[in-house]
Amino acid sequence: MNTSSKLLWALHGPNLNLLGTREPQIYGSTGLDAINAELERLCTAHGHRFESFQSNHEGALVDRVQQASRRQVAFIVFNPAAFTHTSVALRDALAAVAVPFIEVHLSNIHGREAFRQHSFFSDLAAGVISGLGPIGYRLAMQAALEKIAGKGQEDASAGSADGAPPPARGG
Repeated sequence: MNTSSKLLWALHGPNLNLLGTREPQIYGSTGLDAINAELERLCTAHGHRFESFQSNHEGALVDRVQQASRRQVAFIVFNPAAFTHTSVALRDALAAVAVPFIEVHLSNIHGREAFRQHSFFSDLAAGVISGLGPIGYRLAMQAALEKIAGKGQEDASAGSADGAPPPARGG
């Protein structure tokens, strides 16, 4: 095995096992297996390893997150689904392991019901992708791969192309 090979995870919250059939007008027609297969191809193409995990149970996701440091996970792409708006336990687990992650949502949570517009994870995340459907997962994994490779660091701190400083974090 390549010694520089890193392990990347995709974690999927409740009801995402129903992708492809669950409210396709909101979540699309692509199934979770197809999303995971694409993420695995992307990681493999960059010489890295990939694992995915989906659970409808908060505790199972907390247990998996707690394994991340011990398993030397380099980055997590995470769709907490409904736990986005409810799970302090998952937030605390991610904070405890301090493994960088990108929060992904298939739908635009900011354009939906008021209760879906708050995330317990966004302020901890390295980034948030919302509303782009399955492509959002691919973009998140691409960003994770670039961060692992050390690319894009200068972009985040240098400001915009017009010389303006980067936006303040938070809010």
